[in-house]
Amino acid sequence: MREQVEKVTGFARKVIPCKPCGAVIVAAGSARRMGGVDKVMAELMGEPLILHTVRAFQETAVIAEIVIVTRSDLIVPISDLCQKAGFGKVKLVVAGGETRQESVMLGLGCLSKKMKLAAIQDGARPLVSPQLIDRTVRAANTYGAAAPGIAVKDTIKEAKGGIVKTTPDRSTLFAAQTPQVFDFALIRGALTKAEQEGATITDDCSAVERMGMSVRLVEGDERNFKVTTRQDLLLARVLMEEKP
Repeated sequence: MREQVEKVTGFARKVIPCKPCGAVIVAAGSARRMGGVDKVMAELMGEPLILHTVRAFQETAVIAEIVIVTRSDLIVPISDLCQKAGFGKVKLVVAGGETRQESVMLGLGCLSKKMKLAAIQDGARPLVSPQLIDRTVRAANTYGAAAPGIAVKDTIKEAKGGIVKTTPDRSTLFAAQTPQVFDFALIRGALTKAEQEGATITDDCSAVERMGMSVRLVEGDERNFKVTTRQDLLLARVLMEEKP
């Protein structure tokens, strides 16, 4: 898969100029599975977790601007942190909605009209790398929609009522990561349609997929996991002390 990704991104660099891309970093969730610890502001290598995520986008050349969507009580603290860190690409820090889908839509609405691509990122993925962002954006620039994915290692069982119904072919299964990057008009239209139809979507790609559109999968990164539990936070600390 790596060779295929390199061919795709290499072609994009040589032939297709990259359209302006804005990033929406979604950090508006609660800390229910963190035992009361606020994962967005949790200490990681001497600074809040959210700064690690934002820094990767700040340092990626293909990202033109950043909007952070968070809880209302974190707007001022995160704004101050980004200002002190010198993150000049951060355009706004705004309050999110009741659902992740609403938060993404609010973030998209705050990006400049000149943005032609939108990268949507989980705020709680602090080990995302500029390289991963770059190759995903460039793939979306070529194909209209792209997301990083990791091949599933375990055998997956589909079950109902505790009884296994089928075993999908593992070679066709991938765990989706973020950033998920799209043509701006495409993702905004797909999310709007999903909302109007009351559809439940598990990630932003699924909103595009339900419209019959294809999403290009690029090679993900094992380190780019989402911090959801205290154990995840401990693992992130260990990995950050190691060289990638």
